[in-house]
Amino acid sequence: MRGADGYTESMFTVTKLDDFVPANHPLRPIRTWLNEALKRMDVVFTRRYESDAKGGRPSIAPEKLIRALLLQVLYSIRSERMLMEQISYNMLFRWFVGLAMDDAVGDHSTFSKNRERLMAHDVIVGLFNETVEIAHARGHLSGEHFSVDGTLIQAWAGQKSFVRRDKSDDETPPDGGTRSKESWHGEKRSNETHESSTDSEARLFRKSR
Repeated sequence: MRGADGYTESMFTVTKLDDFVPANHPLRPIRTWLNEALKRMDVVFTRRYESDAKGGRPSIAPEKLIRALLLQVLYSIRSERMLMEQISYNMLFRWFVGLAMDDAVGDHSTFSKNRERLMAHDVIVGLFNETVEIAHARGHLSGEHFSVDGTLIQAWAGQKSFVRRDKSDDETPPDGGTRSKESWHGEKRSNETHESSTDSEARLFRKSR
């Protein structure tokens, strides 16, 4: 039997936004962690907003603003206008930010103005520091290992500057960047057999496939 293409909207509902978010959704632990860090920054928010209070309507809660900014980063939303649009109809985003189903979403220009206030008071830096402190307290940090972006390492060396370690000094190219007439085609090079004539600390590496 074919179902009818229609629906009847209820006037009232007892469903909460939390009911629409799967229990194993990755945003759940992120929101819990973030809320803990924001709670530790409550004194900072109070002090910052009291220092420049000029009356008028209350601004966007900094906690909601920071949650929205994190969503923009996590989901690569390219503009604040689009972020506000997503929050207006995306129940997952409303739940994460802390808005009820019928709460109004502010204009993107108001969002930008309040974001600039957070940046001016280094609130984002403070949030990062609080997150690191929480990770340290829970034992998630270790000084035994670290990661380095190799594209940011500067070296005074190029492929042409590598010469054989057993090569005499008079055979080494004077500028370190010009190879001699010998052909390197098909020759195996490694850090054990070759070294840079311009940067002794430079090493040969091969990109992973």
